[in-house]
Amino acid sequence: MRSARQAAVTAAAATAALAVSSFAASPAQGAANPNNSAKMRQAVTVDGVMRHLQAFQDIADANGGNRGAGTSGYEASGRYVEQKLRAAGWTTERQYFPFVYEQTRSTSLTELSPDARTVENIPMSYSQPTPVGGVTGQLAAPSVATGCVVGDYAGADLTGKIAVVSRGAGCSFAQKAQVAKSVNASAIIIYNNTTGALNGTLGGIDPTTAPATGVTQAEGQAILAKMARGPVTMRFVLDKTIEERQTFNVIAETPTGRDDNVVMMGAHLDSVEDGPGINDNGSGTAGVLETAIQLGKVNKLNNKVRVAFWGAEELGLLGSTEYVADLQENDPAELKNIATYLNFDMIGSPNYIIGVYDADQSTYPAPGVVPPGSIETEDVLTDYFDSVRQPWVDTEFSGRSDYKAFIDAGIPASGLFTGADGTKTPAEVEKFGGTAGVIYDPNYHTPADDITNVNRRALDIMSDAIAHSAITLAQSTEKINGKRSNGKSGKPAKPAPSVLPEGRTAA
Repeated sequence: MRSARQAAVTAAAATAALAVSSFAASPAQGAANPNNSAKMRQAVTVDGVMRHLQAFQDIADANGGNRGAGTSGYEASGRYVEQKLRAAGWTTERQYFPFVYEQTRSTSLTELSPDARTVENIPMSYSQPTPVGGVTGQLAAPSVATGCVVGDYAGADLTGKIAVVSRGAGCSFAQKAQVAKSVNASAIIIYNNTTGALNGTLGGIDPTTAPATGVTQAEGQAILAKMARGPVTMRFVLDKTIEERQTFNVIAETPTGRDDNVVMMGAHLDSVEDGPGINDNGSGTAGVLETAIQLGKVNKLNNKVRVAFWGAEELGLLGSTEYVADLQENDPAELKNIATYLNFDMIGSPNYIIGVYDADQSTYPAPGVVPPGSIETEDVLTDYFDSVRQPWVDTEFSGRSDYKAFIDAGIPASGLFTGADGTKTPAEVEKFGGTAGVIYDPNYHTPADDITNVNRRALDIMSDAIAHSAITLAQSTEKINGKRSNGKSGKPAKPAPSVLPEGRTAA
């Protein structure tokens, strides 16, 4: 279950934790034995899942409105999950890892002259903050628009000025910001070289970079045209905290079942900084948690089940990436013991679809290799929906959530998704209801992703599917990897025909 490093961090966490009970010690009194799909789906109720969501809402309300990694809200969320699992008889452990914590208190880009206006911009992730009150200066552009090397500024001194450069020319945003700092610019504005907003990252903390922000291509061209007519002065304010902190994954597994054939299920526990994250991803967390609680009542499992509640997903899939990388480095045999991984990220979107990750690429080509066994994992979910006459659609196997690290390591994966910032189609309305032309979760990554932002019907459908997949794979993964409950091997899954997260870009 854990590598040497995981064991070390677990020991540290256990010192401050509640006493851990054994899995068999505390099943619910008089509870049924939900050892098949029908019984497990009956045990995992939408009311039970909603109770966890209300708890996450209460935690966010008491902790500044969010449950983001590195915050008191995340710590409280982790304790809640641990306490519920322990009460159900699970043994839990924490896997700690460092990350860069960023909190932006205020930011603005304002043209002071020749016009007075607010300029739309997106500060670069990992950008250094500006001094208190921001920086004010005349804009200056290098002789080579991309500003990749000091020579592009032709020896100019930009002291007290703000550099304006273009994205592109094969150098990173961080390099542009380093060069701007080296020519004494007080900040740098990078404009896009294509349509759309520029949502960039410097890739890490670097005090040798100038405070950096991004604007659209159209805004950049307008600024340059204005600079050609005379001096332009702007003020850039970026009041933020940027520092290294620690956060953690919560991991738990059953003590019974084959330990060379582990079924993993996971959901990210953190929210974005801007809100409580009740759909994204309290919903997936609550679905996995309630299923784990009910799984604790089963008297016999053929395969171990391991559940993971990932930290810092919203900051770049950090928790799941750390988990897989740690096993690759310290316990590669344990990584190979994972039969499959199922991911549940957003299962209660208001304008929902019933989406299953498209491992067989019947609708969407995958941007990377899909490991053998993924198609069969997808089939567990789609066959279930077909059996209960529940419509479903493929959703792109894009690598935007915590299954990416597993796929990259060759571990089969699939999962469920009710939609985020995509737009619902008329065909999807015919299948699921809702409103065409509106995104699946209109409150995605906003303060309004609260307890009122969850579609109870979607949550009920998806929770049943989680329950079904958990107990089904706990009893047999033979169709995925050929392993039988008696320890013998049968026919393995067929190789899949032939994943990269979207978001901030580094160049």
